[in-house]
Amino acid sequence: MKTSPTLILAYLVGFLFIGSADSLAQKLSLGVFEDHGDIGNVLKKGSASYNPKTREYNLSGSGYNIWFDHDEFHFLHKRMKGDFILYTRAALVGKGVDPHRKVGWMVRSSLDGKSPHINAVVHGDGLTSLQFRRTAGANTDEVKSTLTHADVIQLERKGNTYTMRVAKFGEPFVTEQVADLNLGEEVYVGLFVGSHNKDVLERGVFRDVRISAPAPESLVPYKQYLGSNLEILDVTTGSRQVIYNSPKSLQAPNWTPDNKTLIYNSDGLIYAFNLAKGQPTQLNTGDVKNNNNDHVLSFDGKMLGLSSGVQALGGSIIYTVPTKGGTPKQVIQKGPSYLHGWSPDKKHLVFTGQRDNEFDIYRMPSEGGSEVKLTEAKGLDDGPEYTPDGKYIYFNSARTGTMQIYRMKADGSEQTAITNDEFHDWFPHISPDGKWIVFLSFLKEEVKANDHPFYKHVYLRMLPISGEGQPKVIAYIYGGQGTINTPSWSPDSKRVAFISNSEISSISPVEK
Repeated sequence: MKTSPTLILAYLVGFLFIGSADSLAQKLSLGVFEDHGDIGNVLKKGSASYNPKTREYNLSGSGYNIWFDHDEFHFLHKRMKGDFILYTRAALVGKGVDPHRKVGWMVRSSLDGKSPHINAVVHGDGLTSLQFRRTAGANTDEVKSTLTHADVIQLERKGNTYTMRVAKFGEPFVTEQVADLNLGEEVYVGLFVGSHNKDVLERGVFRDVRISAPAPESLVPYKQYLGSNLEILDVTTGSRQVIYNSPKSLQAPNWTPDNKTLIYNSDGLIYAFNLAKGQPTQLNTGDVKNNNNDHVLSFDGKMLGLSSGVQALGGSIIYTVPTKGGTPKQVIQKGPSYLHGWSPDKKHLVFTGQRDNEFDIYRMPSEGGSEVKLTEAKGLDDGPEYTPDGKYIYFNSARTGTMQIYRMKADGSEQTAITNDEFHDWFPHISPDGKWIVFLSFLKEEVKANDHPFYKHVYLRMLPISGEGQPKVIAYIYGGQGTINTPSWSPDSKRVAFISNSEISSISPVEK
């Protein structure tokens, strides 16, 4: 019996469709990665998968080791060029068999078992180290971290320098570095699991996986921008979810009290992001279209305060507008003035103003009127915000040479330092239940006390409202300016919204 050309074509189309469907299913199952497989001559085949509900990657792998002149393990990977920052929270599953089973990030020149590579790894016994092979078939070298049992692993490439930053979740990073390691321009980047026992499969779980492409050296600040991820963070567990991303600069999300909307600025405009639909719409602010990231909702959520650049008036000028949009009302006549807070009764605004070459904190009526100066100390005072009971204002100040968090009474009296550590701390935000403060911390080796630039390594840290105890790191972020300049707590005080940054090519996909 002869087969018709039409039937042959149908078979071919069906075959191609099935192949495409299988390929698509595999791609979706690997999240941000392209492929996975065993490296070296393993006896037990490994596996890799992504669970979109839990936003976790699960890997299993066997192999004798990742050591000496060759490697055996399982690798989930993608190809990348240029500089990058790799971040995850990782854990081995169960008690395991060998104390040197491994989990972590790896960068390889090729998928050959003897390939040059570098990995940031945590072993089953807690050893945390940076391991690397400079040339194909060479013995592996190791730089051990002073920290053991890390569960936060970050590996960064800048040129031929690789930096490992590791932490126990809640604590700052501990850093190790290897320079002059040339793995080539295009490399394989990914997560791995190795059992250190050829007869055993071990499992690892990875969450909050982020692959970021940082700002190039040529980037001109405030004229060129990276893309943005709008993320939501559970402040108790530290779990993160990307809910929206854009190739543009999104900044300073505010969370409305009705739990329906996040309000942020981008390109001088204000946007309302519908949390249920996952989409933004532009908010009507009339002719006020040069808005910066110092915009704040009133406590009842009915009014929005804006800071918008007006060069003829000295810079940033403060306006108020209904949260649903409308014609803004100018409430201050002199700039630069940067709004940061409403009083709970909506009668007053607190802002940072530059007057007589000094930045201080001022209070004024929300309907307009005379300014009242609340701080006098030399050095930048910024980020004022009322507590929900209206009794105190928290702010940040560089008066001692280091930017720290302070508290004062609403009339400006009894100014007291809340933090005093090795970071520059900015923008204290008080939870709606009045129990917690979240703030942004810059590294002293990266920024000056009076600066809060874009595109740096930053922490979100949290403290009880009393300031007692050590701040807990609740997020490790590539961001800075625009990440969390304004109040962004959820109404139930369980989550905060923030912005992280990356070049467009490495923007994290939305996590359902």
